[in-house]
Amino acid sequence: MTLPYERTRAVIETEKFLRNVEVDKTLPEYVRKSASALLRHYPSEYEVCLAGKALEQEVPWLQVFSSQPYFAYEQHSNQKFDG
Repeated sequence: MTLPYERTRAVIETEKFLRNVEVDKTLPEYVRKSASALLRHYPSEYEVCLAGKALEQEVPWLQVFSSQPYFAYEQHSNQKFDG
């Protein structure tokens, strides 16, 4: 079972991956353009964490995303969402 913080982190890391693909000149142009097209409507880290925070406050039983993309012991090396 995937936990909300794991799902949140996966979405955030996927955005970072697509951004790296988008600018990597060693990749074919069609791959970079595909990454750009996907990113056009992809949620930012802020948007994902904001959605998690709203869900935590309004619908606590429906935890799809988390306002914190990292588990407590992982936070020492990662920035926290302050939204």
